[in-house]
Amino acid sequence: MRIGLLTEGGYPYVGGEGGVWCDRLVRGLDRHEFDVYAFSNGQAQEDAGWVELPPQVARVRTAPLWAAEEDGAVHGRRARRRFTEHYGELAAVLCTAAEPGAAQKPGTAEADRFANALHGLAELARDEGGLVAALRSEQAVRALEHACRAPGARRTAREARVPDLLTVAGQLERALRPLSLDWYEEDGLGAVDLCHAASGGVATLPGLLARHFFGVPLLVTEYGVRLRTHYLTRPDASPAARTLLAAFHGLLTAETYRTASYLVPGNAHARRWQERCGADRAKLRTIYPGLDAAPFARVGEDRPGDRETREEREKRDKQGKRERTDPHTLVWIGRVEPAKDLVSLLHAFAEVRAAEPGTRLRIVGRTSGPEGEAYLGHCRALAAQLFPDEADGPHAVGRNPVSFEGLGGPGAETTADVHAGATVTVLSSVVEGFPAGLIEAMFCGRATVSTDVGAVVEVIGGTGLVVPPRNPRALAEACVSLLRDPERRARLGAAARARALELFSVEQNVEAFHGLYLETVARTPVRRPVLDGAGDMQPFAAPAEAHVPGHWTEPTPRAVPTWAVETPEPVTETVR
Repeated sequence: MRIGLLTEGGYPYVGGEGGVWCDRLVRGLDRHEFDVYAFSNGQAQEDAGWVELPPQVARVRTAPLWAAEEDGAVHGRRARRRFTEHYGELAAVLCTAAEPGAAQKPGTAEADRFANALHGLAELARDEGGLVAALRSEQAVRALEHACRAPGARRTAREARVPDLLTVAGQLERALRPLSLDWYEEDGLGAVDLCHAASGGVATLPGLLARHFFGVPLLVTEYGVRLRTHYLTRPDASPAARTLLAAFHGLLTAETYRTASYLVPGNAHARRWQERCGADRAKLRTIYPGLDAAPFARVGEDRPGDRETREEREKRDKQGKRERTDPHTLVWIGRVEPAKDLVSLLHAFAEVRAAEPGTRLRIVGRTSGPEGEAYLGHCRALAAQLFPDEADGPHAVGRNPVSFEGLGGPGAETTADVHAGATVTVLSSVVEGFPAGLIEAMFCGRATVSTDVGAVVEVIGGTGLVVPPRNPRALAEACVSLLRDPERRARLGAAARARALELFSVEQNVEAFHGLYLETVARTPVRRPVLDGAGDMQPFAAPAEAHVPGHWTEPTPRAVPTWAVETPEPVTETVR
């Protein structure tokens, strides 16, 4: 089978989002052939290069989303008229669509108009060589302004001013850049058996066009729903710009959900968002991301010294042979940013120290941009205020019980090394998608305390303690209860490792996608001519009704003669 893998800012670029997952999928499905169609998000990403590609990757085609390449297309009068018609229809739909946040149900009039306008622009780009100049032209801005001022436009759209129109036109030009690519040829996306978009959003546009031009089935994986991200971003934009852009991404998502053969959420949290955005439940297939358990095998299979039973500990105390053990250690691993709520974790640790003196907290992670650096500085200052440096004696150097570390340092060469020294692993986030770091702790057999956000409960199951977010007291009480009960820690850690190996391994992920690939292609009508043994075209290999959407492709029940149907005789009353 030949798979067209569609990515945005990820595979095959080094360090791309979702690149590790895609690489494991491609390497695991070595029985198939992959063509990678990738969008890059910046010059730095392109300069970093690609990861080492396995032999089953036959072709890689890339295009930048951060810069538009001039296509040199010059439109004549007829082409400009076609562009105004289709772009104006697209703008009109954005101005009259449902309010942002409402589910865009597939099959609505707005969804049909949006799809027709999108396909019209794609066909124009294919005929004329591209739309880069047209999407940047004054003609596009005027068409958008006309739609905002037309009768029936929403109030927020009517309030759009010239800066708002320029902002929206610029964002639409960036989002519609995939329409101008030369990927939609018979020897391009037309030659694959299946398109697999590794994320939602703009990455699905080539798959939608391959479906439109060649009938190639589309499979979409969303480990994080892109539409939700668009609703939460651009807070500095005006209400009119936010409304129009949210309408575009909402309608694009609706068209993707309607066209795709299957939608693959990575967890129930993403699945609920997809259903709220109009996804058909019959198309949903939840497949958990696959993580490599091998790096954590050594830690997960070891029996930490603090996992002695209560009876063993009491026996050693009575014999007076109890050795001084290392202090308890709480570990947090992740990306340092406000959404991780390290402030609540530090306040919770203050209560933990009051109940269990000698306990340490290791915060291991990296920052993300200036906001992360500022947040890390704030957390360091708070830790110094809550926990003054402690010394064992008057001549000893003080030491803070909270340490801020980065991966690669002493004792933190890898995440497995960090978890190896953990008594309890803690997650304190207020916003979380799929907690991969929590799964790594489960692979290591560590008991966990987490906040109830995102897909945490789904991942943890009954193998860890879960508390409400932004509740330092509840977080502290859960940590103390585990610190004081080594038997319970050992039991929860063993259960967590077993659950992670069963549900979140690379093997289960690869096998699930392999089965879904086969199911998708098996349900798709034959698109290429079938040849007989002599190499000649075989007529009538596929029935004509196989290409007609709707109930014609569904099997009809076998007809039963009316005389074979048992019908009860009516009861009549004799009249005397």
